Amino acid sequence: TPSLVDPFGGAVDLMQQVLRTPLGPEISFSDDPLRMLRAARFVARFELKPTEQLAAAVREMRDRMSIVSAERIRDEFDKLITTDHPAAGLWFLYDTGLGDEFLPELSLMRLEHDPIHRHKDVLSHTIAVVENVRPPHEQPPERPEFDFRIVRLAALFHDIGKPRTRGYAEGKGTTFHHHDAVGARMTKKRMTDLRYSNDDVAAVTALVALHLRFHTYRLGWSDSAVRRYVRDAGDLLHELNELTRCDCTTRNERKARQLSKRMDDLEERIEQLAQDEELAKIRPELDGQAVMEHLGIEPGREVGEALTFLLDIRLDEGLLGEDEVKARLDAWWAERTE
Repeated sequence: TPSLVDPFGGAVDLMQQVLRTPLGPEISFSDDPLRMLRAARFVARFELKPTEQLAAAVREMRDRMSIVSAERIRDEFDKLITTDHPAAGLWFLYDTGLGDEFLPELSLMRLEHDPIHRHKDVLSHTIAVVENVRPPHEQPPERPEFDFRIVRLAALFHDIGKPRTRGYAEGKGTTFHHHDAVGARMTKKRMTDLRYSNDDVAAVTALVALHLRFHTYRLGWSDSAVRRYVRDAGDLLHELNELTRCDCTTRNERKARQLSKRMDDLEERIEQLAQDEELAKIRPELDGQAVMEHLGIEPGREVGEALTFLLDIRLDEGLLGEDEVKARLDAWWAERTE
């Protein structure tokens, strides 16, 4: 009969949901400091509570993370952020100060009051949004597929710019103007420092930059607004929609239902327009070659400006037909050359 060999009492610890190291934590973490970050993952994945000795060792030795390569930190952090429920692990990073060694923005968000959401600070809201992004096996079958890891990272970074943009407006209170743009730049730098791939950096940065776009259409979704939203989101449309849905942590059920309904309405509009137009591949009705032939110009800056003009028409008014588009182009060109 097989018997369990358990010299360190691990079975009892698992039953009691306790996390400790087989040897003293100082020995384990000195041997490989990445184990401190791995402890955060185990706290989250297995719902364990670290012993005070383990937590104290992390607080004392966290600066040892400086000898760990950015690539190893990135890979271990990705494992944490993609666990089903990463919140406890993220709080472990904050409580022990370990996050300051590779993601110092966590602590800054904790210090920043957030009057917009139900949480007392930006970090609490951020971690709630991360938790709201549920893994694929928990998604309803009708929900479009999205890149779970990318959206989790975008949820973590989406409000990273708030501490730097905090202001005060009479009658409005605390403001965070342009925190989306500032946060996108901060996200790019932090992810680059952690040696994320160019594709990962570009995707998460774009989602952070666009995460407020949905809320600019409070008065309804015109066809041109839908086209611009889809155009701006590009290949990240489903990821942006998921991030937008998850960025709602209010306790007010009425507000939550309203946001969900608006998101449903937007997705329905996208689907409706997609039946009539190649919405995900919106381009001007004339390409660069056609513009040069029609206007009799050579390749150069004017061609790009003409295509931008035609794209704006396409987004605002839809398909007009070649004759009408050329007439608009002629009028634009005549005005430019006067």
